Order: sequence, then C-alpha cells, then structure tokens
Amino acid sequence: MASSKMESAPKFPFSRPKGAEPPTEFAKLRATDPVSHVTLWDNSHPWLVTKHKDVCSVLTDKRLSKERTRPGFPEMSAGGKAAAKNKPTFVDMDPPQHMQQRSMVEPLFTKEAVEKLRPHIQETVDKLLNDMVKRGCEKPVDLTENFALPVPSYTIYGILGVPMEDLGFLTKQASIRSNGSSTAREASGANQTLLDYMGNLVEKRMKEPKNDLISKLCTEQVKPGHIEKSDARQIAFLLLVAGNATMVNMINLGLVTLFQHPAQLKKLKANPNLSHYFVSELTRYHVASALATRRVAKEPTEVHGKKIKPGEGVIASNMSASRDEDVFSDPDTFDMMRFAPKEEGGKGEDWYKAMGFGWGEHRCIGEWLSRAELEIVFATIFQKLPELRLAIPMEEVKYTPPERDVGITELPVVWQMRKDSVMIG
Repeated sequence: MASSKMESAPKFPFSRPKGAEPPTEFAKLRATDPVSHVTLWDNSHPWLVTKHKDVCSVLTDKRLSKERTRPGFPEMSAGGKAAAKNKPTFVDMDPPQHMQQRSMVEPLFTKEAVEKLRPHIQETVDKLLNDMVKRGCEKPVDLTENFALPVPSYTIYGILGVPMEDLGFLTKQASIRSNGSSTAREASGANQTLLDYMGNLVEKRMKEPKNDLISKLCTEQVKPGHIEKSDARQIAFLLLVAGNATMVNMINLGLVTLFQHPAQLKKLKANPNLSHYFVSELTRYHVASALATRRVAKEPTEVHGKKIKPGEGVIASNMSASRDEDVFSDPDTFDMMRFAPKEEGGKGEDWYKAMGFGWGEHRCIGEWLSRAELEIVFATIFQKLPELRLAIPMEEVKYTPPERDVGITELPVVWQMRKDSVMIG
C-alpha cells in the first residue's frame, strides 16, 4: 500500500500556472496534507513540507542534515547530483563545521558592516542609472543587462577585491552563466571561467594581500592552515555567484510587481523611504530561491504527525511557507505596507517570518546586503526615472520556465525624461 502511494506521489517541482504566480498545489497541500511525498526527476520520493511552522521546524532540527553527500539527500536534477560531489562550502555543512567556515566571512555581511557599504551601493546605482540616461532609449533598453545584473555584481566584486578592470569581463561571464538563454555548454564554460578566475585571485592575494575578503581568507585562514586554498576559492566563488541571479530576478520582479500595482507605485514614488517595507513584502511575495531548503534525516524524526526515517529526504518549501494563511493575512495579495507598523498605516505583521531568506542557522548570509541593495534600488530608480515603464505588454514579459525558481530573464523598458529631472551623484 505504501509503495503504491509513493508511486502516485505528484511530480515535483510543481509548475507555476502563469507568470510569477506560485503553483496552486501548495495551497491545496497546506489545507489537506501539509507533509506529503513527492516524486523527483530520479524517481526518488522525499517529503514535501508546506506549512510555515513545519518548515521552521525542519530548518532548525539537528536530526536533519544539509550534507548533500548523504544517501537520500533530495537533488533537483542530474546536474545537482553531480555538483553535490564537489568539495562543499558552509552552505552544505552541518554543525560544527558549518559555523566554523561561515564565521570566516560572516563579519563582512552583518547589518552593521552592510550599513557602511550603503554609500558605495548608492554610488553604483546612481552611476548605472546616469549611464542609462546618457545613452537614452531610442530603442527599448534591457534593464537586466544595463542595471539589474551590474548592481549586485559590482557590489560583491568590491567586497571580494576584484580589480576594477575585470568588472566587465566577469559580469559578462555571470550573465552567460545565469541568463537562461545560454546553452548548457556555454553556461558550464562560464561557470568554470569564474571558478578559475577566483582560483587565480586567491593565488595573487596569497602573495600580495589587500584589504578585501579574499585577502582576509588567505591571511587568516589559509596561511595558518585552517582551510586549504581550494576552500578559499570555493567560498569566494559561492559568494560571487550565489546571490547574483536571485538579486537580478528580485529587481526585475519588483519593477513588474509595481507596474501591476499602480497605486502602490504612486505611494513609493511619493515616499521613497517606504522602500524598506516594500522590499520585505517583495521577498515574501516572490521567493526567488525556493528549491534550496532541503535536508535528509540522520535520525528518526516527526513533522506534523508524519514519521520520517533516517535516509529520507525532506524539501521544506519556503515559497509555500511565505503564503501560509495562518501567518500572513490575505497572503496572495501584494501589500507593500504589510510589515509597516499600524501607526504608519501598515498591518504590523512580522517581516522576519517571511521566508525569502530562509530560516534557522542556514538563513542567507547575504540577507542584509541583499536588503540594502534592493532598498536603494527601489528608493532611487523612480526618483531618477519617474516615467519608467515596460516597453512590452505585461503578458509578454519573459519569465523563467514554470518549474524553475521564479524570475524574469530580460526586461525591456523605456522612459521619458522630464524637464525637471536632474542627474544623480
């Protein structure tokens, strides 16, 4: 009986019905079967967890492992299964190794450290927007290539210590790696190019350290023998690529969402300081990294009354958790004032419970940096380009494939400069 039930388990990942809408299966499962089996590409049958409280439980349960080399760990593709054999970084480690390695770089990503980066991020955003204005838009401009990709790329390059003259080359490789229109061979080649580049930069900083993250890894961790040079390369590569595609998608999704909600766009234009609340709602409403919160049981455990045996995989859906009716009021409605205090006209809901950055000790190390970048982007772009609009009908926006993480691959825009507009910076 159990075997036939496994065989009839629905295929996962589920597909979005259209655009950025989450799969309808999540709401049904939250209501009827919050912890259930699904079928993956390799005919394995991990558990899918859909309720917010259960997702939080999974992501804080020490009996569940993040180590991808353990038998039963749910991989989402053949490529993922192959990649799992590579030397891991902290994102795929359990305690105590996880925090030992994460703590090597975490000081550069704390809220306090990121606050010091805000002027640099603002300068980057201003320069990119000014360059767009100078070039004009006689033809529609792809916002991804000209703005959404360079913003997070240039910021992380600065943290890592990438020489300025290499920015264009690396940004092009990052685009090939993640833009969705490259062939598998092109994407793989760009991936290796970036990995080799980071390896060469580690070698340079071993000999000639500077005031950057790679130098910090080399002098504080590699030279004393805490980690190997290959570890430093992998960590640097992870930080280079991990958040870039997600950030590009969040910028594009944020713009399209505002165009879909003109009253809220008008409110943000009138008060750009609301970008703080807007970003918190954006990262709840659109979970652009929704397939990473996976585990495998090391010991017997139980979630929502279901017994999970050692070696069974678990997928904790942060996308489903972010739409949980028991945690967020009217969760399928985008409301940029959801997390604003009631005295400011908001709903006063708890922003920290939104699952866009995960939960528990593996919560995204780059959360504060991502929030700062998005807040600055959305506080600035409509002040500089108040007439910014899509160059195509809304129904022609190109989204990522419906079974993949939600995103927008290219975004053609146009604008009309007002006579009172001024250059920023």
